[in-house]
Amino acid sequence: MQQFTHEDLDDDILTDLLEEINELYEASEQTLIELEIKPTDKELQRALFRSIHTIKGDLGLVNFTPMIPLLQHVEDLLDYLRKGQIEYTSNMSDLVLLSMDRVKIFVESCIQNGKAEYDASLFNLLILQISKISPTNGAEHEKILSEAVLLLDPSLDVRAFANTESAENHRPPPSNLATTGIPKHLTEQKRGDILFFRELMKPIEKRSSYWLGRGDRIAKLAAYVNKVAGMPIDEDQLAVACYMHDFGMAFMPIEILHKNGRMTEAEFNLMRSHVYKSARLLEHLDHWNEARKIVMQHHERMDGSGYPLGLKEVDICDGAKLLGILDTFNAITHTRAHTAQAVHPKKRAVIEINRIKDGQFCPKWLGMFNRAMAVLLTK
Repeated sequence: MQQFTHEDLDDDILTDLLEEINELYEASEQTLIELEIKPTDKELQRALFRSIHTIKGDLGLVNFTPMIPLLQHVEDLLDYLRKGQIEYTSNMSDLVLLSMDRVKIFVESCIQNGKAEYDASLFNLLILQISKISPTNGAEHEKILSEAVLLLDPSLDVRAFANTESAENHRPPPSNLATTGIPKHLTEQKRGDILFFRELMKPIEKRSSYWLGRGDRIAKLAAYVNKVAGMPIDEDQLAVACYMHDFGMAFMPIEILHKNGRMTEAEFNLMRSHVYKSARLLEHLDHWNEARKIVMQHHERMDGSGYPLGLKEVDICDGAKLLGILDTFNAITHTRAHTAQAVHPKKRAVIEINRIKDGQFCPKWLGMFNRAMAVLLTK
């Protein structure tokens, strides 16, 4: 490890630097969330580029030189992206976030201690890896990006969690998600309903900036995992449940939705009531009975510790078992107002879900989730 000691700088300058980096970090997180939904959106791509460029410039002004070469190569990567020469991927998102994590830790250490340690050899390897990406080798980009991410955090190798069942019994699933979570080959009535539910959630998601795009994210991933599992869950019912399961959250007091820190028992009980509010919207639509059941049960847990009814194992429907996993995955990969938990790259989130204590999630559906994510994140 090398040690960097910064020049004697005014405390106000350092404080302003950290505040701007934190603001740009949060803005970049939101941009990356939106890029998951709209990966070809040029304005989002340009915004991400500008954030990295600004951070690099700020570090240059105070001569925090060890971080600048890494940020320059991340900026070069995003320059290819904004020019349409390469495609956005989740691995690119992980690389950006992990690189910014390193920058934040470095700057915080400099401010607190007047110095910071950094691994120059690691940064050189990382720079070499990123520099392998060019507009002419698109087929290799995911492999290169995945290896770069693992250099920053080796614990993100999810292959250890992939289902090891033989290829003879399972065809490899397709390695991409649908554009939305709306199934194909629907009747006109069902398509109209699902489109209505999806549109209904858009203004609901705007009630809190932390929710933007979550309906589509969860519905798309649910459809994919269900497909990997051989479609045991009715895809139409699953899609409706994914879009509607947290509708009732929008009618919680905003001060509770945005509360930092632990909730009181009364506040938590109020939050738990959202499943009833969400399910009630579907109670008079008989053809969506299974979706309503999924919505009601998606916070139940295998050991009976969930809510609202404390159901166990076989009493919980498959759709709710799957949605419970995906709801948790979405929560730990995207910012939530009522927790201080950091946003985690997707590979790390998969590992964390597998480390959650026994009894929370259905082993069968956790295995299917692992298998699906191993394909999506290591393709």
